[in-house]
Amino acid sequence: MSNHIAKESFGRLIDIMDELRVKCPWDQKQTIESLRYLTIEETYELADAILENDMDDIRKELGDILLHIVFYAKIASETGQFTLTDVIDGICNKLVFRHPHVFGDVSVNNAEDVKTNWENLKIKEGNKSILAGVPKSLPAIVKANRVQDKVRAVGFDWDEREQVWDKIEEELSELKVEIDRMDAEKIEAEFGDLLFSLVNAARLYGIDPEAALERTNKKFIKRFNYLEQHTIKAGRPLTSMTLDEMNAIWEEAKKEDSTGQ
Repeated sequence: MSNHIAKESFGRLIDIMDELRVKCPWDQKQTIESLRYLTIEETYELADAILENDMDDIRKELGDILLHIVFYAKIASETGQFTLTDVIDGICNKLVFRHPHVFGDVSVNNAEDVKTNWENLKIKEGNKSILAGVPKSLPAIVKANRVQDKVRAVGFDWDEREQVWDKIEEELSELKVEIDRMDAEKIEAEFGDLLFSLVNAARLYGIDPEAALERTNKKFIKRFNYLEQHTIKAGRPLTSMTLDEMNAIWEEAKKEDSTGQ
């Protein structure tokens, strides 16, 4: 029954999109290109909702993204490039092909076997490189994590995850050398190597580095807001305070975090 209701709801969305495209001036103006930045924005809003574990917002943001999918397909169908049916059939065929352990006679032992098979099947589909499917426009930390995850699927990884800490220490030492030499270009390069190694460590220990950094961003913002509000109540601008005074209030903010207040 639930699948039947979902199909009816999806059909209603398609009908609404058809009508909007005919009757709404804003919807009529949109193109594949004009929707791009809006889709990126909606994706980040979904990511925020996931980090906040706000299921109501997740539901809403999924709806926005689903609308965009239907919108892109509608625009493409008007010029005969592809239809929504083509989109759906394409992903169905891909899922069946890339899951021979479900729809065929291939056996797997765990999720890592599935990922390895997935990457090998992508090469058979025509992807010339394991890394060909990594979008160029991904944020750098997300891209590093995806690159490392993909090469791991074909065995290009540390034998023991603890080995990554030696690599991090090596990269940190190389960075310090270039900082002493004050060569800006080489300092940047070594910073990049160190960050790449830290992303690698996060992956090896089951941590999403992008999510981890974003949670730290949110924590810092919350504590700094506490600092600002404290100074506003005291009638003092931050610029008039010493670093020691600000640090004392910062420690108060940290205690509030730890007590859940």
